[in-house]
Amino acid sequence: MPHIAFLYRLRRWLGGSGSHIETIAAALSDGRLAQPAHPMSDQELSQAIREFQALPPTDASLKRLAQRLTSADKKAN
Repeated sequence: MPHIAFLYRLRRWLGGSGSHIETIAAALSDGRLAQPAHPMSDQELSQAIREFQALPPTDASLKRLAQRLTSADKKAN
């Protein structure tokens, strides 16, 4: 599935965009993040989203996510 379709699916389930989604979108676009080899079922995705939405993102968590993606990019190159 192209990353645009993957992001559309996430945005549809999450009800729009947010900081986490935009960070993920940027990482997919830049090639710092790859999609899973085997896509999740709708049931698995909905469970992951419920867990994801249980707590709002903090500035610290967004910073850590960005650092992990940057670190992964450096290791890949």
